Amino acid sequence: MSKKEVLKKEKIILGVDPGTQVMGYGVILANDKQLKLLQFGVIHLSKYSNHEIKLKKIFERVLGLIEDYHPDEVALEAPFFGKNIQSMLKLGRAQGVAMAAALSLQIPIVEYAPKKVKMSVTGNGNASKEQVARMLCDLLSFDVNDKLLDATDALAVAVCHHFQNGKQATSAKSWKSFLRENPHRMK
Repeated sequence: MSKKEVLKKEKIILGVDPGTQVMGYGVILANDKQLKLLQFGVIHLSKYSNHEIKLKKIFERVLGLIEDYHPDEVALEAPFFGKNIQSMLKLGRAQGVAMAAALSLQIPIVEYAPKKVKMSVTGNGNASKEQVARMLCDLLSFDVNDKLLDATDALAVAVCHHFQNGKQATSAKSWKSFLRENPHRMK
């Protein structure tokens, strides 16, 4: 196998868990079936009272992560569908800004539903954040504390994407499938 073929098998994946209070991120290097943790952390946004400033900070941080790690793909956790419309709108904006940062640099994006991520990492779509974190600690050989659960959620999205072999539907298809599966939500 040539060096060029070896390099093609390696893929850097940036996982993002969008949020307007705390946004998690995780970067992994996937080489065939081996995974290596490159970086993970959180951006604390609650200190900014202005929503537009929070969005700007998300955009800048995602751009910075892309510049630092040169990911081949960005995987995002899709917003969960709750009852608070204002929270969903703000979360959707945060996700959109993270997507825009990646797309502005021509990095492919995919999104995964929270249950899909949990199922992929733990085998249980209803796993707690703590269970996901413990599984990732074993899988990627690191220690984490409870203050970084948003970061481990982002790592889980990246790992899920690796396990899916990048075959997940794009965000447009995800929305189509959600609407098809939840026609009562379109009222």
